[in-house]
Amino acid sequence: MEGPGEYLRDVTEGITQVEDLPKPKVVQQSRNYKRRPCPSCGRSAYRDRVVTRVLHDLGDLKINRPLDLRVTCSQHYCSHCDIYFHADMNDLALPKAHYTHRVVSMAVRLVVEDGLPYRTASWHLWRDHRVFVPFATIQNWVEAGGKKGRGTRGHGVSGRGVGRLQRVHRGR
Repeated sequence: MEGPGEYLRDVTEGITQVEDLPKPKVVQQSRNYKRRPCPSCGRSAYRDRVVTRVLHDLGDLKINRPLDLRVTCSQHYCSHCDIYFHADMNDLALPKAHYTHRVVSMAVRLVVEDGLPYRTASWHLWRDHRVFVPFATIQNWVEAGGKKGRGTRGHGVSGRGVGRLQRVHRGR
């Protein structure tokens, strides 16, 4: 009678350097548009340049490699508002993030719901999903509630500043 399966050793076991891990499989995606509506005024803004952003996503054990999304994204300029903005990628990741929403939610779930320590959660993400996330990054996500830090823009004191609001002027 045969057992449930044969034990296969993890080929990355014993690797201590990040550089020695398997190279990721790269999947190309495009968010390159000629024109997009301005988020401030809604007018059509032309494409100013094209940038590439790499996002780390949950890998697959079948290919035994990590998965990177290489997203080609357009940056646009609104001449009416005089602002630059990128094509919307909020469905994939937060602005300036290196990991997709799937990685962040999986890491936070492992720590909060399953009660794993940060180092164990980092190892679990590599072992089961082939995505390397430093344990300190997972700690930051958990302490921030799974969200990347946001500034206080739009909250607190008005744009005039505390001194102008209270009519206090600087002496020269």
